[in-house]
Amino acid sequence: MSSSATQNRSSRTPLIAGNWKMNLDHLQAVATVQKLHWTLKDAGHETGSVQVAVFPPFTDIRSVQTLIDADKIPFELGAQDLSAYDSGAYTGEVSGAFLAKLGVGLVIIGHSERRAYHHEGDDVVGAKVKAALKHGLTPVICVGETAEDLERFGGSAVPVSQLEKALEGVPASADIVVAYEPVWAIGSGQAATPAQAQEVAAALRGVLARVLDDDAAARTRILYGGSVKSSNIASFMREPDVDGALVGGASLVVDEFAAIVRYQKHVGV
Repeated sequence: MSSSATQNRSSRTPLIAGNWKMNLDHLQAVATVQKLHWTLKDAGHETGSVQVAVFPPFTDIRSVQTLIDADKIPFELGAQDLSAYDSGAYTGEVSGAFLAKLGVGLVIIGHSERRAYHHEGDDVVGAKVKAALKHGLTPVICVGETAEDLERFGGSAVPVSQLEKALEGVPASADIVVAYEPVWAIGSGQAATPAQAQEVAAALRGVLARVLDDDAAARTRILYGGSVKSSNIASFMREPDVDGALVGGASLVVDEFAAIVRYQKHVGV
């Protein structure tokens, strides 16, 4: 599958996504998006060569969406989570229908912090994937192993199992993104090696081929996340099955995130 992925990679537009987590109020969010847009524009970033997405907190989404629409900023708008339910007595939850009305196109599902802090298992992740697709949202399905998983099972076993379960009942035509985030690398400053990322990404592409079909495997973007920086992004992007990055802390620093987006021009990848 990896050789096929290499052949079809030109059809997959790289995606650099910034997950802001619980940072930036709506005023700070607007300022950050404006500065990022100006920084990339001033640096000559070519729209379309790399897709840029931002995932602000829920309270910021309307402000960011209005700014993106008004100033015609070529960023995709994402949300950090959604409910498995459409509506009802679910205090504190946010429906995919609400997100779609706000122009959200992407939604993170199954992030390791949701799995760990909110005890979201594979069944919840699968239900949320289906909810996202129902409302026309593209799920960014996060998978990844802990340090203990890595030692016991190796790098790909847990991510492969998580993705297989998340894809149950998903049609082959579905538009999805997969994000491989080794839990032991998130926020640690210690990223996986490009070879480790490639090994797992190739295994995940194999899951897409087996559970969905070869076309889905060839077109679906697989991101790497976990201590991504401007100094290491190009090395990941050289790998044939890595199509972008899900960036955490570095996405809050505009100049750093802009440098990550511009990895092609900085390093000539």
